[in-house]
Amino acid sequence: MPRIAIVTCTNLPEPDPDQGLMLSALRDAGLDAELAAWDQDAIDWAGYDLAVLRSTWDYHQHLPRFKGWLDAASQATLLVNPAPVVRWNLHKGYLRELERAGLPIVPTAFVDAGEPADLAGILSERGWTDIVIKPCVSAGSARTKRFRDGAAPEAQGFLASIASIDDTMIQPFIPSVEDGGERAAMWIGGEATHAIVKQPRFDDDAESVSDAKPVTDAERDMLARCLEIAGEGLLYARLDTMRHAEGSLMISELELIEPSLFLLQSEHATAKFVESVAAFAGA
Repeated sequence: MPRIAIVTCTNLPEPDPDQGLMLSALRDAGLDAELAAWDQDAIDWAGYDLAVLRSTWDYHQHLPRFKGWLDAASQATLLVNPAPVVRWNLHKGYLRELERAGLPIVPTAFVDAGEPADLAGILSERGWTDIVIKPCVSAGSARTKRFRDGAAPEAQGFLASIASIDDTMIQPFIPSVEDGGERAAMWIGGEATHAIVKQPRFDDDAESVSDAKPVTDAERDMLARCLEIAGEGLLYARLDTMRHAEGSLMISELELIEPSLFLLQSEHATAKFVESVAAFAGA
């Protein structure tokens, strides 16, 4: 029987709501699945037939080490999602590639690490006042803050504190998320399985999500176009979108590393996940 590692981290910054259900469903299907932390050096990854990245939620705090682990693990076993896709998705600069391909993204200004962070100039050029600032490499809501008055000294100070060491992104706050939330559409094993609506989340906030929703045709089309760009060999993906005032979709994130898949909201998605893991493992 193939051995399957569900890859996590030693110290989870918050509980993984998918974890218990995922392991139970895999084991109920007769699969030999267990948790394995990417940052435990004693683990022999060659002892697994498949390693499925799931809750590696501290990777952004140990990026060089995580990149090294990606290379080592992908040489020792079959890693999904694949290392080249993960490397591409680590830095939110991938949004620029999606935009160049004609996909709509949340308007974004990027500040390179160590470059002067002229927030006043960005606000003047873009016509923004209510903004969100966050690092380009991050997980969850780490170091993500909203400033309703982007011209406030606190906003400039926060931007400078991040941009002094990390690539940083500034985006306008999208008002529609306060009314309708942000949608996340799940793709598992080649199928857009379900969507949920989640409320805006900033540093240290808890996540609030809806029951399962049908994936719309627009989300399905956007997912397909994104995944053509991202690469092959994917087990899962999650597309997070917001709406313009007139209702059209724009991409906030394409998550291919360790997104919550909200399996608790969908029995079908859970079954599809198990079926797809079994197929990758050759079971």
